[in-house]
Amino acid sequence: MLTHPTLDLLTQLGLTGMAEAFKSLADNEEVHGLAHAEWLALLLDHEATWRNNRRLALRLRKAKLRHHAVPEDIDYRAPRGLDRRLFDMLLKGDWIKNHENCAIVGPTGVGKSWLGCALGHKACRDNHSVLYTRLPRLFEELDLARGDGRLTSRMRSIAAVELLILDDWGLQAIDANARHHLLEILEERYGRRSTLVTSQLPIAKWHELINDPTYADAILDRLLHNAHRLELNGESMRRPPVLPRP
Repeated sequence: MLTHPTLDLLTQLGLTGMAEAFKSLADNEEVHGLAHAEWLALLLDHEATWRNNRRLALRLRKAKLRHHAVPEDIDYRAPRGLDRRLFDMLLKGDWIKNHENCAIVGPTGVGKSWLGCALGHKACRDNHSVLYTRLPRLFEELDLARGDGRLTSRMRSIAAVELLILDDWGLQAIDANARHHLLEILEERYGRRSTLVTSQLPIAKWHELINDPTYADAILDRLLHNAHRLELNGESMRRPPVLPRP
């Protein structure tokens, strides 16, 4: 078999993974004794892996996750009240397939954003589209989009993503425009897509935060009706350890 013409043909056909595998396998004496079917199976396996990795990289780039958090790095021993049974269930991703929501609540520094990003990373692995944003920044972007005529397209793109992660819920007051935008987003997503929020505020204070009873009832109904609630506690994990005095 001519190496260069084969590599050229694989490249022309867009089979980059197979081309890379062909180059490495051609120099590997251990695989020379393989049958044609086994050789082809190895090439196809490399192509499938290459394509999956490329799709994952693209999904992660579009997700814009704040932290490079992966499920394998979760510290279940940290004293923050993390319900491992519930979180393992969330990592399986059925709640996203069922278009349910999730709320991660707790004090500053216990890892709410990090855990949210870990769930986002796992969703990307599971071939779901994901978008992370801080809620204050999202409101600013939507105000700008309304000013230059992009609001409709921006709202449409937010509605379409399979998992929307809204970080820092309740970090600042929600004004009339923000209330309207938030209700429109959640209305479009309710029962169709999943939304995850993180917040320092206890859920009991969210109604007061929205500062309009009618909007608050509508927003929280769409957000919390089918939401899995993960409530954390404990000291900030960002604080340096206290060293004993000499």
